[in-house]
Amino acid sequence: MGQGSWQIETARRAEAIAALRAGLELGMTHIDTAEMYGDGAAERIIGEAIAGRRDAVFLVSKVLPSNASARGTIAACERSLRNLRTDRLDCYLLHWRGRYPLTETIGAFESLRREGKILSWGVSNFDVDDLDEVTAIGGAPACNQVLYHLGERAIEHAVLPWCEAHGTAVVAYTPFGKSAAMYEGGSAGARTLQRIAARHGATPRQVALRFLLRNEAVFAIPKAARSAHVAENAAAAALELSAAECAAIDAAFRRGAPPRTLPTG
Repeated sequence: MGQGSWQIETARRAEAIAALRAGLELGMTHIDTAEMYGDGAAERIIGEAIAGRRDAVFLVSKVLPSNASARGTIAACERSLRNLRTDRLDCYLLHWRGRYPLTETIGAFESLRREGKILSWGVSNFDVDDLDEVTAIGGAPACNQVLYHLGERAIEHAVLPWCEAHGTAVVAYTPFGKSAAMYEGGSAGARTLQRIAARHGATPRQVALRFLLRNEAVFAIPKAARSAHVAENAAAAALELSAAECAAIDAAFRRGAPPRTLPTG
């Protein structure tokens, strides 16, 4: 379980910093950000939050496709390092595929890795064909960060199996989706989550999050700008869902047919 930072700059700064630090104390040491988030503002908030505790953090940022040329990737990484007040990233990702050849971006990643500015690299929003191309150039990426929540399970068709086969971690962003009705409404899915949550003394969101983490290849990075929300997310990892409960959730939130393109939002 990690911590996301999309739109964290819109929260009260002191509260957001306190939430990130609370997450670290609860073992949520994977912190994800990107140069795009608040045009660097999210990175700067994280830089302040992890000051004095950098070695306890697995720090990830992402380069925009528009900056992902050979030179642009290196310049973007150096900007992110300054924003984050660190000398290295644990993993650096291409945010999504753009106009620059993957050979350029991966070549820059490898140059940054040799210099110690990044320790590994990965991708985000990549479908299987893209993953095959990346692997032919530079080997399997360390991770693929993708949209994954109960209302959007498209990655289970092909992307998740590919990542499992190649030893590539799946990092689930927006793991709660964008609709509270999935948890709080009267739909069959919401009622299923509510019944299971009541059985465990948990919340429906915790149950939904734990379901995503049933696969060992999957990491989730929910964003929380309040310490109470962070604590709720962290506690989801301790839930033990039975096979019958997982089957009930699976039946209530169908994967659907394989999509033509990988969903991103």
